Amino acid sequence: LPPQFSGLLGTVYRRGNLSFTRDGNSLISPVGNRISLFDLKNNKCETLPLATRLNIVCVGLSPDGSLAILIDEEGAALLVSLIGKCVIHQFYFHKPVHSVSFSPDGKKFVITKDNLAYLYHAPGKKREFNAFVLDKTYYGPYDETTCIDWTDDSKCFAVGSKDMSTWVFGAERWANLIYYSLGGHKDVIVACFFEENSLDLYTISQDAALCVWQCDTELDGLKPMPPKDAAKEKSAGGNDEELLEEPKGEEIHGKTNPSEQETRGKVKYSRVAKYFFNKEGDFNNLTSAAYHKKTHLLVTGFASGVFHLHELPDFNLIHSLSISDQRIASISINCTGDWIAFGCSGLGQLLVWEWQSESYVLKQQGHFNSMVSLAYSPDGQYIVSGGEDGKVKVWNTSSSFCFVTFTEHTSGVTAVTFTSTGYVVLSASLDGTVRAFDLHRYRNFRTFTSPRPSQFSCLAVDSSGEIVSAGSQDSFEIFIWSMQSGRLLDVLSGHEGPISSLSFNPMQCVLASASWDKTVKLWDMLDSWRTKETLIMNSDVLVVAFRPDGKELAVAALNGQITFWDHENAVQTGSIEGRHDLQMGRKELDKITAKQAAKGKSFTTLCYSADGQSILAGGLSKFVCIYNVKEQILMKKFEISCNYSLDAMEEYLDRRKMTEFGSLALIDEGGGGEDGVAIPLPGVKRGDMSYRHFKPEIRVTCVRFSPTGRSWAATTTEGLLIYSLDSGLIFDPFELDIDVTPSNIHKTLRQKEYTMAIIMAFKLNEKKLIQEVIEAVPSTEVDVVCSSLPDLYVEKLLEFLASAFEISCHLEFYLIWAHKLLMLHGQKLKTRSVKLLPVIQFLQKSIQRHFEDVSKLCEWNIYNIKYALAISQQRGMKRLAEEASADEEELDSDSDYLM
Repeated sequence: LPPQFSGLLGTVYRRGNLSFTRDGNSLISPVGNRISLFDLKNNKCETLPLATRLNIVCVGLSPDGSLAILIDEEGAALLVSLIGKCVIHQFYFHKPVHSVSFSPDGKKFVITKDNLAYLYHAPGKKREFNAFVLDKTYYGPYDETTCIDWTDDSKCFAVGSKDMSTWVFGAERWANLIYYSLGGHKDVIVACFFEENSLDLYTISQDAALCVWQCDTELDGLKPMPPKDAAKEKSAGGNDEELLEEPKGEEIHGKTNPSEQETRGKVKYSRVAKYFFNKEGDFNNLTSAAYHKKTHLLVTGFASGVFHLHELPDFNLIHSLSISDQRIASISINCTGDWIAFGCSGLGQLLVWEWQSESYVLKQQGHFNSMVSLAYSPDGQYIVSGGEDGKVKVWNTSSSFCFVTFTEHTSGVTAVTFTSTGYVVLSASLDGTVRAFDLHRYRNFRTFTSPRPSQFSCLAVDSSGEIVSAGSQDSFEIFIWSMQSGRLLDVLSGHEGPISSLSFNPMQCVLASASWDKTVKLWDMLDSWRTKETLIMNSDVLVVAFRPDGKELAVAALNGQITFWDHENAVQTGSIEGRHDLQMGRKELDKITAKQAAKGKSFTTLCYSADGQSILAGGLSKFVCIYNVKEQILMKKFEISCNYSLDAMEEYLDRRKMTEFGSLALIDEGGGGEDGVAIPLPGVKRGDMSYRHFKPEIRVTCVRFSPTGRSWAATTTEGLLIYSLDSGLIFDPFELDIDVTPSNIHKTLRQKEYTMAIIMAFKLNEKKLIQEVIEAVPSTEVDVVCSSLPDLYVEKLLEFLASAFEISCHLEFYLIWAHKLLMLHGQKLKTRSVKLLPVIQFLQKSIQRHFEDVSKLCEWNIYNIKYALAISQQRGMKRLAEEASADEEELDSDSDYLM
């Protein structure tokens, strides 16, 4: 079964609006062309397995939380079910959309594009074929529209614009309110908010000004339009619709200066206050805002990374804090008003702040620049990643959160790895150091350096974790250090080009080094570090990798070939011509076709699967290829991304992007107002003129297989992608007979033939049925059942136990099973250890995770029990002392009486 996309790490927010789910416990964040769901209560993150064609610009969430509308840079929309996590409908709005918002009753939604607002019937309320049905088109603003807000009863909505005006429109035809225009600002409208159950309005502009508008009419005071007029207008509008290319629905044209006769008896607004936020210099533009109607809490974010909390309508300042020096791109408040989410697109930061306790609920930041390297921990629980920003981050694979970031490196990190214990992370960098980090105390406890400063390009550590080696780009040498002492043991010379890759044999103390001098050298670490063998290649060698059992070596070269070697005898055993499988896309500035460009491309990263039967390969392409080593054929190609916002994605050149002066990509369109860089009038010094817009190029920098064999990960331009085997929904029988049916399994179980029932359940291979059968076995019978199981089903049962541990709460029961299986079949399993290693490591990962959780809980409980005992002893001593003093008093009184 091919692995499926499972999650995205390393990137938590790119651009677009953040949204809390209906219960307020989860946050939806756009990450490039995907969306991630952060479950803040259970501390888990999940990336939905769907993607738009370009980067997502805005997300609209339905009030019941079941649907979301995702709209990309060109206006292509996906209607997504958040329950089924699948795409229901696709729609194209033809032009870039600025914002989207569902009405509070969920019956309609509004999108803004250009200077118009479009009202659509929300999907799902009627069972229509076309999910997006246009109801009305609203004209009014002269410039692009920027924001939307609805009244609580869905009767009206407000739209802000770049022309410094805010328009209030009726969602239905009201006799006394069809449209209303509000001025009063001197800059672009960033946000507008209705007061709770009212038509009163707050408008906020980019120059940090807030206007408070009071309406003379309540929501109940809106009068419906007489039905005759509406019918006439509909029929009049219907004649024009046939001539138009795309339907406009019912059109409503707003006027900025209506006559007195037109405004008589209509809704009127008056500005009752205007407030200014504290401005600190020209760069402190107001960039985003959010308002919680029930608590009257206004949160505003600025280009300098400062945010304010105000209480409206009195404009009382509650907090003023800074989260970074980057522009706050998006703000969202959850339904209870306790948590505030901030997104900073400049650094890719995502923060959730609890304002009452002044503490962070979530604080995550991805790598600022592209990721370069990754490594799995030996038990598969953690992933470490290194980036060009010089940071080393450690991620939890089950929660997808980064829990520690090391920032000691002063230049880009080129390679990262774990030691065999899993508690030490090593990283090599272009700053000339290799650093060792301790995952118990989260500190840099060793720094390895070379006698002359060298830029390290690759890193390897032996299976014992004692010998650390790093290859140099500039001096063509390999440096060997001792982990225990931190001393430089030796410098291996012999290569005549930069060292591109290092790999230790997992079973022997042999180091393989690849270089641009077209050789792979094997060094014997136990025999005075001499060269054991030199393998001559046809081209510059880019990457080298040992098979998990250490009996084969895979080498990828610049000519696009992957060659396999029996390194003991220095014999080539096979080769794969991989250049045609890379399928390099055409870059925007390329003069040659993608087909021609692909001739010079090659794989830059290799990794064997956990069982050693397959090999993963990636390079300067959107594809990761998985090959069968024995047959030397391509098994599957994984398309890492379908995001056309990245460069080198398209196979053919788009003629529409070509002008007589060359490609449109040569014209720098960056530095617009959206990126917090104002383009001023000539002679006005304002904004960062050095800001440039660029398209990152799609590439795969590193691929690694999980030691558990259940997943593999790749660092790409998009982030750290994880693909895992999810066989929960697939019917995959094993040695199935005609008699094996769920009813027969239940019948066998009732007859207490447990071993037979387990074998039949594994033949049907349905997870829930296997779980039901195993949990029906009494704990006293586990020993007997384990001893009578055939060898073939022992492996199956171990694999099931490993996956069951991840979700089940029956810890002791499953531990008894695992213990009995390993005790009874240990010797036989040992003979097939190489094949069974992924399964055993999967089991170890699950047990280790529970051990860490339970041990923390036990320690905490022991502490509580000791505390309770200490208090009870104290109270007991106190009581005894009181009783003793009382006895003494009685004795004194008795003696007085006798006297």
